[in-house]
Amino acid sequence: MNTAHRYPESAMVDPPRVLVVEDDRRIANLLERALFKAGYRVDVALDGNAALAAAEAAAPDAVVLDVMLPGLDGLEVARRLRARGGVPILMLTALDAVGDRVRGLDAGADDYLVKPFAIEEFLARVRALLRRLQVNAIHRRQGVLAYQDLEVNQDTREAKRGGHPLELRPKEFELLTYFMRNPERVLSRREIFEEVWDYDPNYLGDSNVIEVTVGQLRRELESCGPRLIHTVRSAGYVLREGP
Repeated sequence: MNTAHRYPESAMVDPPRVLVVEDDRRIANLLERALFKAGYRVDVALDGNAALAAAEAAAPDAVVLDVMLPGLDGLEVARRLRARGGVPILMLTALDAVGDRVRGLDAGADDYLVKPFAIEEFLARVRALLRRLQVNAIHRRQGVLAYQDLEVNQDTREAKRGGHPLELRPKEFELLTYFMRNPERVLSRREIFEEVWDYDPNYLGDSNVIEVTVGQLRRELESCGPRLIHTVRSAGYVLREGP
């Protein structure tokens, strides 16, 4: 089942379109009302197949995607959406284990939010995803960054280490780019949260999305050489040679 609302044309020109994929009608209705009130056009899909059909019919600017869906689950929907392009995906999950979050990021999600959550934080996450999309569009031509045997092409969104291509998910690429712009400087968890995820620090809470994403990025980088991203206890992370 699909429903769609269009914000009145007199209110704003082409407001962002958000696709909500959630099989719990109560939660879907709550998110739909909150997004609509915040000024977004909203499409709602109650299962994975309906989500893919809705995205095909009207390309969303962001997708809010529940993991546990009947039939085609949220992870497979995320993979298929990611194969089509770079639409930002916020994954909703009732599963709080790190492994479950990793699977969501592996499937192509940019971020995740664990149920139950506050509507204010939910809306902040959606705003951040859309802001990041706008910033990337404005600054498309940014050139190549290099550090040691790492190379990041910000225009083509390709990364290499020692000449070997790196397979990075969107948020891992953005995180590596941020490290490359600030080599050998310790970056606090707060800084990374604000600059890479573009979130209000008030919503930092106990989210471990940074740790999960750093772990995934490290694994890919270390498949081609020694560790370059190091943890500085009680301070943050740093891109540098050696320990």
